[in-house]
Amino acid sequence: MTDSTENGESAVFRMADLVEWQDESVVSRTLIKSEKGTVTLFAFDKENSLSEHTAPFDALAFVLHGECRISIDGKPHELHSGEALVLPANHPHAVKAVTRFKMLLIMIRS
Repeated sequence: MTDSTENGESAVFRMADLVEWQDESVVSRTLIKSEKGTVTLFAFDKENSLSEHTAPFDALAFVLHGECRISIDGKPHELHSGEALVLPANHPHAVKAVTRFKMLLIMIRS
């Protein structure tokens, strides 16, 4: 993630500052990646989306800033800053930005 964590030291940081918006895009930054799971930050410009897909593991989506709509099995869920939603394994889901938003996605492999 940062030079300070690569050498075994800890560092305090502001999560939402680790990824920046880009016009008409979805930007991602992987913070942790291992065989046990991933932690990824996303920044979505307004109206941008990730199309419907499935994942083989449960995930937790936590909205850091803004508003989004996450559909699971076709059912929409409106999320705002500070809210989270569990995305169950093997259930189709999609993400769309209502406003510019940033999200932390935590996936734990079992």
